[in-house]
Order: sequence, then structure tokens, then C-alpha cells
Amino acid sequence: MEPLWGSVWVKNNKKPYARMSVGTYTQLHIHCIIAVKGRHNLIAKAWQPKLLAYITGVVQAKGHKMLCIDGMPDHIHFLIGLRPADALSDLIREVKKASNAWIRQEGYARNFYWQEGYGAFAVSKSGLDAVIDYIRNQEQHHAKRSFKEEYISFLQKHEIAFDEKYLFDWIAPES
Repeated sequence: MEPLWGSVWVKNNKKPYARMSVGTYTQLHIHCIIAVKGRHNLIAKAWQPKLLAYITGVVQAKGHKMLCIDGMPDHIHFLIGLRPADALSDLIREVKKASNAWIRQEGYARNFYWQEGYGAFAVSKSGLDAVIDYIRNQEQHHAKRSFKEEYISFLQKHEIAFDEKYLFDWIAPES
């Protein structure tokens, strides 16, 4: 019998076996938000479903679980089950890098870039349904308030200290 401080092999979805410590159990749900650089409306409705499917593929290829994904022309929300073996920052960097290259390769937007930084908010199991409903109803939410208002409200709700000058680059509203 292996000692408690050892490791065992456990099956990770359809992936090869991954090494995890004995007695390690996690349930990490993270609501992530990434925005287009300059907050420009570059994600067209015509190809947005393909982008969301591509991002889902990147997340799942890294061994994480995509629970919900949707967005607007200038930003994307997604809710994931995070594997504790990976840093969230590494996953977000890979999502941005891979999807940025894919968008340009497919010819959807030659000058497409994701904004530096991201938002990430922990979600309890009891809060999953509410966050999924929120993500699925992006158009309704943004009919009432801007992305900037939405993002700042997330920071305030989660009691995250911030300085507005260090948030995303906000473009001036069109007159």
C-alpha cells in the first residue's frame, strides 16, 4: 500500500492519467472575463459561435471543464471548473494566445488583440446556476448597462480593490 503522502494515478476525463496527491479533492469554479483590446466591437455575431467553440476546445485540451461561455462583440465571459494543477493565469494566457492566432488565421479580424489582463471570480457550487444564467443572457444585461459598469460592479461585489486608471482601456462612447 502506498503511503498517504504519496501519489496515485487518477483518470482525468478522457485524458491520460494525471498525477494527483492522495487526499486532494477540489471544486474550483471560476468566472472569467476577457476583453478585446481597446474595447472595440470586433467579435462579429457571424463567427462568434465558432470563437466560443474554439475557446472551449482550448480550455478542455488543458484538462479544465467549460461550464458556460458567451459574450458580446467586445468581451467574453466563461465559467470553468479549474484543475488545481494549473495556474489560472497560464490558462488565460493560452486562451488569449491561441484564440488570437485563430481569429487572425481564419481572417475574421486582422488587427485583433485581447486586452492585457482579465477578470476572474470564484463561484460557489450554490452560485453556479445564477452565474450560468448571467453568462447566457449577456445581451439582456448589456441592454441595461455598459461593460465598464458591469465589470466595476463585479469588482465591487467581490470586494476587490482597484484603481480605475489600471482597468481595461475604455474607448469613448460614440456620439
